[in-house]
Amino acid sequence: MSAFVCQKAPNFTASAVMPDGSIKDNFSLSDYAGQYVVLFFYPLDFTFVCPSEILAHNSRVGALKALGTQVIGVSIDSQFSHAAWRNTAVNNGGIGPVAFPLVADIKHEIVKAYGVEHPQAGVALRGSFLIDKSGVIQHMVINNLPLGRNIDEMIRMVEALQFTEEHGEVCPAGWHKGDEGMKPSAAGVADYLSKHSKDL
Repeated sequence: MSAFVCQKAPNFTASAVMPDGSIKDNFSLSDYAGQYVVLFFYPLDFTFVCPSEILAHNSRVGALKALGTQVIGVSIDSQFSHAAWRNTAVNNGGIGPVAFPLVADIKHEIVKAYGVEHPQAGVALRGSFLIDKSGVIQHMVINNLPLGRNIDEMIRMVEALQFTEEHGEVCPAGWHKGDEGMKPSAAGVADYLSKHSKDL
């Protein structure tokens, strides 16, 4: 069964390399219950697009933490491969000491639960999941192997989710933090479009 928007995010327990470099043998998604989580999958350690994405996530950890959001990375590599990659300098193809956990899915159980296993290569596709405080998936995007993600778009999604939770309004196309929302009614749509249709 694959994970989808509006469903509970599948829980998992596996080994992970933690931000301080230690290995936690019983890392679990449920450890983050009651928090927003950005869970992202990448194909393999010591590869090509992957380090750019991991470093992009890492440079935005502070912005996501300011939004009460935790970041977790997952691949099918072992925890020992994760640790070695963290211990390799960026200018030598490593990622350095990133500030979020890297989960080892060596049995492919997590990638299968989230429906992101590549059908031929057997590695994880570039899947990203935004999980709310109740453990429900609110946003997901899955890219094929050559296509790197835009991490700023995930930040925008977190901000949009929090806006709609706080205000009960919906976020129209291209919404950014500070923009006007839309009331979820026929009158709300008409009011919004009368003011913003030329900007869409």
